[in-house]
Amino acid sequence: MQILLSLVVFATAFSSLVFGELVARDCSSEISAFNLARREQRSPKRSIYPILLNLTCFLAPEAVQEDYAAHPLLRQDVTDGQVGVALTLDIGILDVTTCKPLPNVMVEIWSPNAQGNYGSTFLRGAFPSGSNGIVEFQTIFPGFTSEGANHINLMVHTSSSASSKVAHVGQVFFTDKWTTIIGMSSPYNTNTHSRVTNLDDSTYMAASKAGFYPVVDIKSIHDDWPEGVVGYITVGVDPTKALSFD
Repeated sequence: MQILLSLVVFATAFSSLVFGELVARDCSSEISAFNLARREQRSPKRSIYPILLNLTCFLAPEAVQEDYAAHPLLRQDVTDGQVGVALTLDIGILDVTTCKPLPNVMVEIWSPNAQGNYGSTFLRGAFPSGSNGIVEFQTIFPGFTSEGANHINLMVHTSSSASSKVAHVGQVFFTDKWTTIIGMSSPYNTNTHSRVTNLDDSTYMAASKAGFYPVVDIKSIHDDWPEGVVGYITVGVDPTKALSFD
């Protein structure tokens, strides 16, 4: 049995890249409908976190491309045999200019393995969002690195091509509590990196400003969590904007 994680992020705030004028937009009714439709698609139905923590679409500064590798494989299963707690990552892309799901845009994810190490191909992949603005990846709960709090990296392009311009680069975090709990299990307990907690990570702190809560929320967890978890992420982007990197 799988435990359901509810994870809601709207273009998480970082300090390294800035688009310019930032505008907040109340998308609460659209987001509620978007997430209800996503929950009802999944069977069997399970209870999830009942209240969305971010109901305002706010285009914010972006993250740096940490450990990024260009030209990822086009795939939804990125595990490549890496052992860990299975994570089904359901990513919803929301257009903050319309409060509507954003279809047919390429989404990339990449993260370290259970020991906190990045690879050149494993736990990396790209796949376009569907007509409903949703893309799903099969990965594992990441192991922490010495560079920052435990997270998964993501990138959203402006079209369905991985070579198109980039509308968003961000990080999705996990609570210190669950990084600790999962970290006690094998193979996470062989991780030799220095642990950085959320509050000690400047990137996490920047992402948590102005009402953002870029953290996985676990509604309930039981003895079966090692068998796998399901995560929902909603990321707000402005597809008319494009990042430039130095």
